[in-house]
Amino acid sequence: MLIVNKSFKQDSYTVILEVTETSKDLRLDQFLQLYLLSLSREFIKNKIKSKDVVIFNRPGNLRPATRVLKGERIQLFIQRSHEEDEYWNGRQLPLQKDPLVIFEDQNVIVISKPPYMTTHPTGRHLFYCATVYFENLHQQMIHSIHRIDRETSGLLVLAKNPATANLLSTEFENNRVKKVYFFMAKKRPNPSADATFHANERMGPLEDGPKRVFIHAFPASSLEGKEANTYFEIFWQNQNYALGLAFPVTGRQHQIRVHASAHGFPLVGDKLYLGNYPMFQRFKDNLATVEDHTFMELPRQALHATAIKINYQSKPRLFLSPLPYDLRAWIQDTLQLEIEPIEKEIERRIENYFRER
Repeated sequence: MLIVNKSFKQDSYTVILEVTETSKDLRLDQFLQLYLLSLSREFIKNKIKSKDVVIFNRPGNLRPATRVLKGERIQLFIQRSHEEDEYWNGRQLPLQKDPLVIFEDQNVIVISKPPYMTTHPTGRHLFYCATVYFENLHQQMIHSIHRIDRETSGLLVLAKNPATANLLSTEFENNRVKKVYFFMAKKRPNPSADATFHANERMGPLEDGPKRVFIHAFPASSLEGKEANTYFEIFWQNQNYALGLAFPVTGRQHQIRVHASAHGFPLVGDKLYLGNYPMFQRFKDNLATVEDHTFMELPRQALHATAIKINYQSKPRLFLSPLPYDLRAWIQDTLQLEIEPIEKEIERRIENYFRER
């Protein structure tokens, strides 16, 4: 399959694909799913039936079972739908449109990603994406090197060309990239007593199917799950809440959220680990109760990728991101704290952390 052209606009996406030797004779729906791996076969079938898929110079109506021929060019059109909107207590959330650029040159872009922006198009989230934003801005392909959860805000490194993407991807794959996350927790009774602690619970799902999204913490001595390590520093707390930094050593799915919860510090707004799987599902299906919203306090998990250290152009580079608007507002309104001293304390602790490494 060859991508001939693709165009993202604010409310629509068009891509033209060419059938190559390796994809010839596939069913049309199979061919399109090779390009849109995150979308369901049913979604693609509906796009074909609604005539949003065109095979140039192919007369007649197309069916999902239509076979594609080598050299043919196929156009797919997708209109943005309300499914990409975010809601809280029945109201649509105003999303920050523009990511903050922390650093940019001819090869890379380091941004502070707003909450709810995906790294790249996936599933039903095709438009509010970091790569899409900069592809529209620069009119060129932008490569994602790593990812952070859609709800998580903070530092994300993008590449402007394949060579840089490959070089930096190797840094991530070899665990040479160091990250720091800021979090806000809603304390459980009897959390970890030490302000600085090491979490080494193994991690993994207990069930297949939809519930595999819920990651369990197993004892370090267990044979279940995969090895995971995170260091934590709590730098402010009262009876109910805590502010801290997480320094992940490994990069497991939901690692910081699971480890924080296992030690009595589940994140504010975390529907899975402050809440539970049924609550997560209620929010996903727009069936969350008033009590669910009150308990969560925030529309998203209070996690922000605040620092990243990566080798770039033969030297280590440290990038920092300021706290995002929604977490700043919650700290001021709920905890009645000033933001400037908190950000200075965060920077001080990050500098100390990297000075020792």
